[in-house]
Amino acid sequence: MKGRKDISIRDIWEAKKRISSMIYKTPLIQSAVLSEKMGRRVFLKLENVQEIGAFKVRGAANKILSLSTEARGRGIATYSTGNHGLAVAYVAKKLGIEAVVCLSNRVPRAKVDSLKRLGAKIEIYGDSQDAAGERCYQLERKEGLTVIQPFDDPYVIAGQGTIGLELLEELPNLTDVIVPLSGGGLLSGVGLAVKSNDRGIRVSGVCMEKSAVMYESLKAGKPVLLEESETLADSLLGGIGQDNSYTFRIVQEYMDNAYLISEEEIAYSMAFMIDKHRMIMEGAAATGVAAVLGGKIPRQEGDVAVIISGHNVDLSVIHRVIQEYAICNEDWE
Repeated sequence: MKGRKDISIRDIWEAKKRISSMIYKTPLIQSAVLSEKMGRRVFLKLENVQEIGAFKVRGAANKILSLSTEARGRGIATYSTGNHGLAVAYVAKKLGIEAVVCLSNRVPRAKVDSLKRLGAKIEIYGDSQDAAGERCYQLERKEGLTVIQPFDDPYVIAGQGTIGLELLEELPNLTDVIVPLSGGGLLSGVGLAVKSNDRGIRVSGVCMEKSAVMYESLKAGKPVLLEESETLADSLLGGIGQDNSYTFRIVQEYMDNAYLISEEEIAYSMAFMIDKHRMIMEGAAATGVAAVLGGKIPRQEGDVAVIISGHNVDLSVIHRVIQEYAICNEDWE
């Protein structure tokens, strides 16, 4: 995959082989309570149980493992809302590569603390992922570091697409996939993987109402800039890049529907999953559950897969969510 070119299903299969020693196939469990509510079998793809607590390790591993020995020796850098930074730091530590992670002031403390434990050098710069990205490219020019982009890279997209291959292996009756949507790397990869098998599989993107950059960019027909806002789904913050090379057009092609999720719906869904599944998840991961609980997904035939993208969330947020939605089980009905 040299230069700018189309990404194919072959690239995703190659990624699956390349990253097999770095990640493992995550569990796919049926949610009885969500299935009952929807009248269809609903499955949860638990990317929150990856070593770093998020799916991002797939794309980061595929990209870093593709680098030459010379590039690895110079070191790598990335910018992130948190989870991609964790993924890059984790893979770099495994391979003995020096890594710098540029973060904005908005990244939650839990993710910053995890990055420190992984041994990455951290630079806090600006109030947005875009600002952190500017610093990252300064390091590329100044120190010769290789930038590991968080989403708009063919190797990253192919790595995330391995989730789609795993879904197809386990769910022959799959008809709907619900994917958290931000820069579009996850949806691009998963969409390409499942629709290469069956164009009839519906791919739905879900994102918070505030600062939904990809959603607004698709409406405008081109990448747009939005100021970042406070949200429980902080992992979905960040721009898509004015010179976006891959994800904007791939999301355009493979996403069937997009749904905006309110902050109240995100909080409710986080609390719901703690109560019903004893599962902690970050706000971004809860957007897919919220789409099911809110009746946004059509009640048609076939199996539904919800990608639970990560669990890296401050305990103070979990405490607040539980306090606000600490209600009896029957009140969930």
